[in-house]
Amino acid sequence: MRPHDERHLVSRIGWLRAAVLGANDGIVSTASLILGVAASGAERQALLVAGAAGLVAGAMSMAAGEYVSVSSQSDTEAADLARERAELAADPVHEHAELAAIYEARGVDPVTAKEVARQMMAKDALGAHARDELHLNETTKAQPVLAAIASALMFTCGAFLPLLLAAILPMGLMVAGTAGGSILFLALLGAFGARAGGAAMGKPVLRVVVWGALAMAITAGIGRLVGTAV
Repeated sequence: MRPHDERHLVSRIGWLRAAVLGANDGIVSTASLILGVAASGAERQALLVAGAAGLVAGAMSMAAGEYVSVSSQSDTEAADLARERAELAADPVHEHAELAAIYEARGVDPVTAKEVARQMMAKDALGAHARDELHLNETTKAQPVLAAIASALMFTCGAFLPLLLAAILPMGLMVAGTAGGSILFLALLGAFGARAGGAAMGKPVLRVVVWGALAMAITAGIGRLVGTAV
C-alpha cells in the first residue's frame, strides 16, 4: 500500500496568523492615521508624510514585536525540552510510566500502552515526550524569524494600500475614499484569511471590517476635533 499523504490546513497556522495580523494592522493603522490627519484639515503632503512614517514605524514595530514575543515562546519550549531531557536521563522508568499513562488516558489498554510507550521511547524518547506530554511538534513550533519577516512584510503590503489612496484621491474625496477603499481591502483580507484557513468567509470578513471601520471612525473623529480646536 502507498502511504497516505495528507496536507492539513493547520500546517499554515504559523505563517498565516502573522501574515493576516500584519496586513490587518497595516491597513487599519495607516488608514486611521491618514484619516485622522485628513479630518484635521491637513494638506496632501502632510497625509503622505504621516502615512509613510506610519508604514515604516509600524513595519519595524511588527517585526520587533513578533520576534520578541515568539522568541519568548521558543525559549519556553527550549526550557521544557531541556527539563524533559534531564528527567529522561535521571529516571527513565518513571518517564516510561508517565508516557504510558498518557496513552491509557486516551483509551489504550494498560498493557498496550506500556508497550507503545516502550517502543516510542526506544526510537526517540525526547520526541515522544515532546509530542505527547508537552504537545510540541513541527506544526506548532515557534519560529521567531519567520514570524517577524511575515508580519513586517504583510504590514508593509497592507499599509501601502491606504497610502496609495492618499496619493491619488482628490482631496475632496480623501476621507470617504480612503475609508471606503480601506474597508474594501479589509474585506478582501478577511476573505483571503478564511480561504487560506479553510473556513467560511462570512464571520472573518465581518470581524475585520467592523473592527477596522470602528478604529478608522474613532481616529477620524479625534482628528476632526483636534483640527477644529487648533
